[in-house]
Amino acid sequence: MNSEKMRLRLLKKMPTFGYKNLIADWVYLDFLQYFGDDEIREKTGYSLSPEYFEVILGNDPRFLTAYIGLSTSTSMYAAMPKRSVALMDKSLKSLSPWVPERSYYVWRYKGIDELLFLGNSQAARQSFETAANWANNYSDEQSKQVITISQKTADFLSHNPDSKHAQIASWALVLSNHVDEKTRKIAIEKIEDLGGKVISTPQGNQIKFPKKD
Repeated sequence: MNSEKMRLRLLKKMPTFGYKNLIADWVYLDFLQYFGDDEIREKTGYSLSPEYFEVILGNDPRFLTAYIGLSTSTSMYAAMPKRSVALMDKSLKSLSPWVPERSYYVWRYKGIDELLFLGNSQAARQSFETAANWANNYSDEQSKQVITISQKTADFLSHNPDSKHAQIASWALVLSNHVDEKTRKIAIEKIEDLGGKVISTPQGNQIKFPKKD
């Protein structure tokens, strides 16, 4: 692991010669191999996760697919949500509502980390509201769903900073991101612990919220 950490540190400092996107793609593939090796990760943990994403997003902050890996691996498995949120904060300076397309998802991932792993409901509310505002620039059904869910989550938090409904909605967002089986099980378990229920349907997962928040 020490040799891999040194390699990643070197990649952060070395000149890219105009191949930033290629380096980001290459290191992301390395991360997928690292994250997917469950047997080794059980022994050594996930502490290198943020190191991978410092290289990936440092070279290509518009690499939208990378952000869900950052959120899941660094906040949930490496237990470093502050690193995850800090990396997103830094990278968001290079994004706009239109570049890359559907960049509103980054605000959602940030809101999830802030609420579920940092317990910062105020920051999470602002992130979900920004996600809804950025998504409002699009007219497709996917974006409309993001607007509705993100705004509802923000509304839950504005009325109750400790809202179970908001936490369940955030875990439901994790579940909707086509995550690995281990993450899927964690999300379902967390939803049920909060009093919700996940119902599998042909159209996808339906979330049943508890009657009281």
